[in-house]
Amino acid sequence: MKAQKKIVFVCQNCGHESGKWFGKCPACGEWNSAVEEERRKTREKWAEGGIALKQPRRLEDISDSEIERIGTGIDEFDRVLGGGLVHGELVLVGGDPGIGKSTLLLQVLSKLAERGQAGFYVSGEESEAQTRMRARRLGALAKDLYVSCETDASVILNQLSELKVAAAVIDSVQTVYDPDLDGSPGSVGQIRECGLKFLNFAKRHSTAIFLVGHVTKEGAVAGPRVLEHMVDAVLYLEGERYQNYRVLRAAKNRFGSTNEIGVFEMSQNGLREVANPSRVFLSERDSSVPGSVVVSSIEGTRPLLVELQALVSRSGYGFPQRASTGYDARRLSVLLAVLEKRMGLRLGSMDVFINVAGGMRLDEPGSDLGLVVAVASSYKDTPVKAHTATAGEVGLGGEVRRVSQIEQRVKEAAKLGFERIIVPSGNLSDVSSIKGIQVVGVEDVRSAINRTLERSRVEKKT
Repeated sequence: MKAQKKIVFVCQNCGHESGKWFGKCPACGEWNSAVEEERRKTREKWAEGGIALKQPRRLEDISDSEIERIGTGIDEFDRVLGGGLVHGELVLVGGDPGIGKSTLLLQVLSKLAERGQAGFYVSGEESEAQTRMRARRLGALAKDLYVSCETDASVILNQLSELKVAAAVIDSVQTVYDPDLDGSPGSVGQIRECGLKFLNFAKRHSTAIFLVGHVTKEGAVAGPRVLEHMVDAVLYLEGERYQNYRVLRAAKNRFGSTNEIGVFEMSQNGLREVANPSRVFLSERDSSVPGSVVVSSIEGTRPLLVELQALVSRSGYGFPQRASTGYDARRLSVLLAVLEKRMGLRLGSMDVFINVAGGMRLDEPGSDLGLVVAVASSYKDTPVKAHTATAGEVGLGGEVRRVSQIEQRVKEAAKLGFERIIVPSGNLSDVSSIKGIQVVGVEDVRSAINRTLERSRVEKKT
């Protein structure tokens, strides 16, 4: 049957298609993002080459053995995935250049191969010799780990069919192309169609496939957003390139929570798991410096103690600066307004700088109390009382609201030697008696600051 041809215009930012050219994308609002692509479609293509379609099955007839997870041998990685790899899972892994995506995935395949699960690493950016040199440095020269330097999607799928591996890595999806399609590798059409081919292969053959994706300057995976909707999980490896610690987060996960994180340390021999991130993030803290507060946060099911730093200084400009690293800037503005209105702190003429130590990012509401205490501590030039941690959400009225999983937060603080923790008074009934730590309940930010800062110096400032 003769192929049908059609010209469409596709947005490079979001993948929106239109039969007419557009200057501004009607879906995402991006200007000058339309590229012309040619579509060819035959009836045989959609009939899958005459192969009989798989018949639907009743949900209750599917056995649990068909959804069994594969442990990778890297606990932090398994935690983010929800307990391990699922057969036939398609995972998109993004992150800044040089952050360690390829290193981590090569280590994952090596660990799987050591456990008898063959792996396949496809590199479109390195030669086979270069990949082996990196694997040798990482200690990842496993026997059942195969490598190929190929960018043709059809050839890669044929190799996958012959090898019958448990997991494969495509590094990167922007270098892979389908010869049956027009457009260069990395274009919207190529990424979408190649991603769909890998998705179909993963589901049919129960092979877990990782797609490594480059990121844009905004931090999102480059290419159409339809790729993120297509995959089962989207993982981001974060951290400062010149710091040792990396944080793996799930932005999407069909088979697990999106709140879990994995913490790794970059070393000469690759990424190493950090079993106790709280101790690592607090190892260089100086508790006598004003503006330093320890926050008991929750990341998924894991309690995590993180140092939150604030620096308040008189502004030399007409518009005071508000800068934050690892903390939401809009939430910062709200909490500064609460301090100014409810506590009378004159922050309107002050520069305020916030930093979450160790390259971490605090998103959950339980870190609010730590931030207002840190800002008040720096403003009054008064340190927080020694061995004190905080946990609580702050409302616009200055009240301190309940937070979830309070007992896990308190236990983590006690385990690391903290003697006091400031929590919402509404959470006191949820905490059982824990040896070695005093749980102090507060109702508003005023009482929280008074109970957290060194009293003698607070009285001098006020």
